Amino acid sequence: MKVDGLTLILLSSLGLVVSGKVFQTLSHLKPQRKDAAQTAAVQDLLHRLIGDRANEFVVTVNSSLAGNDGLDTYRLSSVDGGKVAVVGSSGVAAATGCYSYLKYFCGCHISWSGVQLQVPSPLPRVPSTITVKTPNRFRYYQNVCTSSYSFVWWDWARWEKEIDWMALNGINMPLAFTGQEAIWQRVFLTLGLGQSEIDDFFTGPGFLAWGRMGNLHTWGGPLSYNWMEKQLSLQNKIVERMRSLGMITVLPAFAGHIPQGLLRLFPKINVTRLGGWSNFNCTYSCSYLLDPEDPLFQRIGGLFMTELIREFGTDHIYNADTFNEMTPTSSDPAYLSAISSAIFKSMVNVDPGAIWLMQGWLFVNNPSFWKAAQIRALLHGAPIGKIIVLDLFAETSPVYQSTESFFGQPFIWCMLHNFGGNHGLYGKVESVNTGPFEAMSFKDSTLVGTGLTPEGIDQNDMIYELMNEIGWRSKPLNLTEWISSYSSRRYGQKNPNATTAWQLLLSSVYNCTQTWKDHNHSPLVRRPSLKMNTEVCYNQDYLFEAWKYMYLAASSLSTSSTFLYDLVDVTREAVQQLVTQYYMEIKASYQSEDTEKLLTAVYATMRDLSKKEYLLECVRDCHADTFEILQMDVTDQQSVLATTEKIKEERVDILVCNAGIGLMGPLECHTYDIMKKIFDVNVFGTISTIQAFLPGMKQRRSGRIIISSSVGGLQGVPFNDVYCASKFAVEGFCESMAIVLQHFNVHVSLIECGPVNTNFMNNLHESNSSEGQLQGVDSDTRSLYAQYLQHCQKIFQDVAQDTDEILQVFVEAIEAPVPSLRYFTTQFFMPLIKLKLQCASGSEYVHAMHKFVFSGSKPKE
Repeated sequence: MKVDGLTLILLSSLGLVVSGKVFQTLSHLKPQRKDAAQTAAVQDLLHRLIGDRANEFVVTVNSSLAGNDGLDTYRLSSVDGGKVAVVGSSGVAAATGCYSYLKYFCGCHISWSGVQLQVPSPLPRVPSTITVKTPNRFRYYQNVCTSSYSFVWWDWARWEKEIDWMALNGINMPLAFTGQEAIWQRVFLTLGLGQSEIDDFFTGPGFLAWGRMGNLHTWGGPLSYNWMEKQLSLQNKIVERMRSLGMITVLPAFAGHIPQGLLRLFPKINVTRLGGWSNFNCTYSCSYLLDPEDPLFQRIGGLFMTELIREFGTDHIYNADTFNEMTPTSSDPAYLSAISSAIFKSMVNVDPGAIWLMQGWLFVNNPSFWKAAQIRALLHGAPIGKIIVLDLFAETSPVYQSTESFFGQPFIWCMLHNFGGNHGLYGKVESVNTGPFEAMSFKDSTLVGTGLTPEGIDQNDMIYELMNEIGWRSKPLNLTEWISSYSSRRYGQKNPNATTAWQLLLSSVYNCTQTWKDHNHSPLVRRPSLKMNTEVCYNQDYLFEAWKYMYLAASSLSTSSTFLYDLVDVTREAVQQLVTQYYMEIKASYQSEDTEKLLTAVYATMRDLSKKEYLLECVRDCHADTFEILQMDVTDQQSVLATTEKIKEERVDILVCNAGIGLMGPLECHTYDIMKKIFDVNVFGTISTIQAFLPGMKQRRSGRIIISSSVGGLQGVPFNDVYCASKFAVEGFCESMAIVLQHFNVHVSLIECGPVNTNFMNNLHESNSSEGQLQGVDSDTRSLYAQYLQHCQKIFQDVAQDTDEILQVFVEAIEAPVPSLRYFTTQFFMPLIKLKLQCASGSEYVHAMHKFVFSGSKPKE
């Protein structure tokens, strides 16, 4: 793909780097592997990514590039032999530099849902050396819950892919929690617990996240010995690969939760039983919390840390969450400070360089308990600079603002984004784009990094790529430019429809400005209830419009796997919103005890009911209970109004105007009455019908109006002068109405039909039914008319469509989330229609149509 201008997005984001506060207590948190080992790891990553094209990159890790402040840095330049040199201060920095080049010079894209790696040959040159330095020390990744919502069943192949993604996106501090149950098994056996007591403590694999935080025990268990050993082996591979790329792995620590069996072994220990969690009773919840001043606390914590470090080594940072979504038994600041002091002491007794990483979700989840005094006490249980707090939900509810930057402890600004692994399009792009920079400039800010903390992954690739880029930026991005670049890179080419779709998504589903949690409120993914919250934080019309543009892009981008993924994703989101609309209608009908409204009723109207038997036969197997034929004459306004009174549901959601008659022949043969009848049916009949049903649609701000039109309403056809005039009038009327009705969410669609195998031709009011009618017409006109009739006969033989084909177009218009104004049942006449639009004078069209009808020349593009 062409990448002109893509580098501007990279270059425009560079500038003077203003870094956050420097904590000397954190200076030892850095890659442990030598530069050469990290270099080899990045080279291997590139080979996994782009094969032998990796040989065109000269990758080097030089830790001195980070400087005295220790901020990760990468440098891009072109070197001899058409190669690109990438130098990074760590393996992560070098990998990020490689991906930055692939993105902004080669137009490539890498995400959970797919990759687009059309790397140009030769590699595009870097005009001059580019140096990028991150403004903060750390780019964190993972929520404690992610291990259960997303990672639990992964094998090494999937973990390898994820670690590559982390490195390419600049993440240098990932959580590494896999396999810890095998370590706990060793500790508990050392303490004297029986295997059955250990089995009763561990949850099943899918629930380990909440077992580790003390929310649950037993549920879904026990864990098999083989499973624990395999996870242990997997964890060794995980931490080895992470460290080889220069990442700082976050390992678990003892948070104070213990198995009930320890009360048998140590009956005099001081424990507190916490309350139930998330509607679980005490059979599976109500964990035992060991008092921090009990000597057993340090013994258990020390045993675990010692065994953990012996097995996995350490990067000196550990996570422990004692009160995740659970209220402490005392709000006394002294008690809370003692808890955190004991947890930290159990770390530093084994690892003097230990840093505690704490998820700050507890402060968001229970603000009525965690007031300033309680937060300060918990955080000051360890020396300043020894606890890093994850401001876990900072894009929506930042805690640093109300805690004086966590009362002096360093923190990481995190985007949580996803709860419960829910799928659905969602994001807060404005907050993500500006929030980290606002945190950096906050008074006495203690910001040391940015992070991703989703509970579940494999969704909304765009918002995560944006957040990862922000971690390396010195100022907010121009989101309009960035999203256009993102669309082109993701699909491997620029596509105006796809770009428009993403602009619409950016300003709607991805720009929720409200406080929003559990974003997917669709009844489609919820348990049945009449009390569901179905609100959305965006304009649904934008979503439907985005879907339309994605659909229009499909013809050009159908070979792109990432595009097909997004097309399905946007379609799913649009369908969910339609389901929400149906849910609201069903709910309203149920509550008003109007069960008839729960059924979809279909009404057909006919001027002459003596012909209804044929129609009934056509729908014999469909809508038996909800189909009804009413008498209505569209040329009689009273008849139309009377019909509206017969609609039992007192509403019409989809109105199809299909009444129409034709008129063909030399103009001299038409009487005034027959010409007036054409307009009465085709024009005024359509207008009168719409006029009768439109007020209800506008009041409900919902409706579809579908008019059976003709290509004769878009182009003049010889010897169809009056008929075309009537259809031209309908086209103008509908186009004008559509502009206004967009405000009311009422959509007008014209079905532009060509020749159709129906009784229309039999009903045609031909002027040549007898030779006498043509006697007053000059001979040249009679000759031309005869040629025209032969032309019509051939056209109907060659291109006339069956009604089933036409019905499919009607169905398309009915089902479209955002219907188009016009739908064409055939492309045969499109060259003539386009020619008419392209030539303002109309001369070329007149010439081409004359040639087409009277010389047999087919219309050409």
